[in-house]
Amino acid sequence: MSADDQPNCSRQGSPRHAGLGPSKLNNHFMRLSIRFIAFVICACIPGCMRAADSAVDIGSRLELFVDDFLIERMEGVQFKLHQPVRMPRPKSPLPDRFYCTVLKDGELFRAYWRDKDPNYPGAKKYFAAHPEEVAKYVEATGMKAERIIAGVYIAGHPGTVVRYAESSDGHEWTFPKLGLVELAGTKQNNAILKDLPPLLSNFTPFIDTNPNAPKDERYKALGGHPGYYDKRGGPGSGLHAFVSPDGFRWKMIGEVIPYPEGTTHAFDSQNVSFWSEAEQQYLCYFRTYKTPFGSLPSITRTTSLDYRTWTRPDFVAPNRKGERLYTSQTHPYFRAPHIYIALPTRYFKERESITDIAFMSSRAGAKQYNRTFPGAFIRPGLPAKRWKNRSNYLALNVHPTGRGEMSMWHKSGHRYTLRTDGFISINAGINRGELLTKPIRFNGRHLQLNLSTAAGGLVRVGLQDESGKSIDGYSLSDCSPIFTDELDHIVSWNGEKDIGELSGKIVRLQFVLQEADLYSLRFVP
Repeated sequence: MSADDQPNCSRQGSPRHAGLGPSKLNNHFMRLSIRFIAFVICACIPGCMRAADSAVDIGSRLELFVDDFLIERMEGVQFKLHQPVRMPRPKSPLPDRFYCTVLKDGELFRAYWRDKDPNYPGAKKYFAAHPEEVAKYVEATGMKAERIIAGVYIAGHPGTVVRYAESSDGHEWTFPKLGLVELAGTKQNNAILKDLPPLLSNFTPFIDTNPNAPKDERYKALGGHPGYYDKRGGPGSGLHAFVSPDGFRWKMIGEVIPYPEGTTHAFDSQNVSFWSEAEQQYLCYFRTYKTPFGSLPSITRTTSLDYRTWTRPDFVAPNRKGERLYTSQTHPYFRAPHIYIALPTRYFKERESITDIAFMSSRAGAKQYNRTFPGAFIRPGLPAKRWKNRSNYLALNVHPTGRGEMSMWHKSGHRYTLRTDGFISINAGINRGELLTKPIRFNGRHLQLNLSTAAGGLVRVGLQDESGKSIDGYSLSDCSPIFTDELDHIVSWNGEKDIGELSGKIVRLQFVLQEADLYSLRFVP
């Protein structure tokens, strides 16, 4: 702004334009008009006005390319969904059971799943032998006594138990004799809970990483099943909370998430919960039947500060039209806990109840899922038995199991693996393509990439200022060409890797890729 444009502050109360002649005044207003027109034009151009106000502050967080959170523009590149690899069957696998959870406690993997007391004779025989239990079960489930006595299948029936296994490598499993629960006349078994119908039908634990959690509540879990197959639409039993100091000895707190209004059914699935480091609160994703397309199995979210009192639920409902989503398996990604990974089972009732597994993601604070790829993530595959009713489920959680490897556990007993961060990549083929990020702020001195190229492939990275102009010394041509396969490659420009002078400033990243996959990025010290 010139001296003529500066406010006259020397004489209080004087008009802004006092002392300007007609010629200068006309020029002055012309300059203002040009600036106003430029402002309006810029406001209409996506990204022009928002850089300073809406720069994405990623700090030193790892960012995956599971969505378009960082992306301003893509040309000649695309998202690519990577298929998990089924590993050889273990010699000692996890059993083919429902609602399995795999936790990683230090170097030890711990698995929990639903099973049945081997001496349980079935509902009809059980209630005939234990008539005193009928009234208890009527109260707990809301089912009619005659249906219970008739032996109608009951999820969470009185013979339900929770079992435990552990592993040092995530592949081969041992089944310790814990001495906690008597089954078939002995406590020499791996059961940890029984005699709590219907709360054990979907008992789902997690390790509480809240630094303020009491030591005797290091492990927490939710369980509960309405059980009233003839009473859908009415109020039912809610989710009950459990706590434990060690994952073996559990104490039930009581009902904490009541049956939600506005849904025809709820909770008859694996209802997951965890402490969100990013949100600083507990989250629960549970089963409801409310979607924009009618009553279909779907997902609802609620939050809590103390694991006792929960907020009014939000019906997330990521279903496509007619789609039935079973276990959501939503959990924070172990390398980027502000990103939630979900691996739901898709159930096709009209096709003899066959299933497959999908991939979804969400972010801290979001009340929706991103479905960059709405189709199958894991198909049933060649084994014929995998094309039968309810044959394809994953255990809750994805964990690292080696350098560059993360694992998922299938109901069949097989372990599936992916490259670390390797759910979805930005992919380029034989022709070069480009990705431009939104304006970002970062904290660090080095740009670290998880990427893979072909021998003839290439990745370059250029740094731009918020207006889109290349920053001297950090342009695409300054970037040392990258052809490699690394989890943590440090980018260099003119042989220099340190970009600390740009830390805290607004920049854009410009990627050029050819025969390459870019999985994640982060700025590190």
